[in-house]
Amino acid sequence: MIRGILITILTIGVLGTAYWGFQEHQEKNAILINAENNYQRAFHDLTYQMDLLNDKIGTTLAMNSQKSLSPALADVWRITSEAHSEVGQLPLTLLPFNKTEEFLAKIGDFSYRTAVRNLEQNPLSDDEYKILEQLYEQSADIQKELREVQYLVIKNNLRWMDVELALATNNESEDNTIIDGFKTVEKKVEGYDETDVGGTTFLNAQKRIENLEKLEGKEINKEEALNITKKFTSLNNIKEQRVTENGKGSNYGFYSVSLLSDDNVEVSMDVTKKGGYPIWYINNRDVTNSNMSLNEATEKAAEFLKEYDFEDLDLFESAQYDSIGVFSFVTKIDNVRIYPDTIKMKVALDNGEVIGFSADDYLTNNKARELPAPVLTKEKAKEQINPSVTILQDGLAVIVNDLNEEVLCFEFMGTLNNDTYRIFINSETGVEEKVEKLQNAEPIYEDVV
Repeated sequence: MIRGILITILTIGVLGTAYWGFQEHQEKNAILINAENNYQRAFHDLTYQMDLLNDKIGTTLAMNSQKSLSPALADVWRITSEAHSEVGQLPLTLLPFNKTEEFLAKIGDFSYRTAVRNLEQNPLSDDEYKILEQLYEQSADIQKELREVQYLVIKNNLRWMDVELALATNNESEDNTIIDGFKTVEKKVEGYDETDVGGTTFLNAQKRIENLEKLEGKEINKEEALNITKKFTSLNNIKEQRVTENGKGSNYGFYSVSLLSDDNVEVSMDVTKKGGYPIWYINNRDVTNSNMSLNEATEKAAEFLKEYDFEDLDLFESAQYDSIGVFSFVTKIDNVRIYPDTIKMKVALDNGEVIGFSADDYLTNNKARELPAPVLTKEKAKEQINPSVTILQDGLAVIVNDLNEEVLCFEFMGTLNNDTYRIFINSETGVEEKVEKLQNAEPIYEDVV
């Protein structure tokens, strides 16, 4: 009797375990199938987008009407953005594919830059048509390679999950048609590096690097970088300190410094080798109390900037998050705000200590500028603004527009209904370069539940 009961219980247990295992197996398979389907969709969509891209670039070459050319180039830009999105959904994080992504970015940059300008007044030049011809030929090469990979994927019923596994386990050396195909695409695109699309994005990025290389001051060593970090912080009883030099692949020299106190508060900072300028700094200590106002914290931040020789800076944005004040300062010359030269800071409201600092934008963009006089009057620029907006204040500012170019603008602060906006009107052309909606005060949800 007892034996029969035990056998029954064991049988039920075995059957239950088997059913549970079967269910787990089914759920795991469902997840794998879903991932595989997403990878397959992204890959075939990418191939389709490259087909469209090649066709659309070819269409622009045959166009004679500048009026038709603008929307066609806008389509090229849209397609490259979609192709970028599809690449991002494939399991290629461990496979070098940056050259191909950079190539897509070059096409997008060139097409957007030409699409948004007035092609009736400023048509494509002969050089720009040559660039289009090059991009057409090069996109055809990529299209051909991806088509070949697609053919083999369909013919041999290849799985993207195998690609992910091969990359994760470093088994790329084994025969894998998809990996080999994408490596071929990447290698082919490497030969396109000499193609100069004249993109302001890449030119400005290069100038930013050159600006960092031209920082003034002597070259510092690791010990000096450590001392600069210690001066930045009020950290006491340091039990660990580490200084590492940036790798060979970086475009400019800096040291990364980490400090750890006895009570496990960590401080991190990057310092330029040339001149010892702080690039960014963060102190991760907890801030639970507010013993000062946001205005008092603003004064602390301004004093801090002066102490470290950051001059001609003007506060343009401040906000409070719990017990931390967040501030943005920009260069101000002759009453003109230079927005590319931005420094962002966090100040603890318990004691006024700077616990966050970012000067990357300032260091890479700060330079001597010759500011032109506005062509338009302030009144004329104001006419370009939506009449429903109530203007509260105005001034002049340098911003970076959608083409990544610095432009002098009239800056207007205004309200519409319950929202506040910052509107930038080009001081030469009257074009509405940028409209920013400013953050409203955060609502409090604690009493909702």
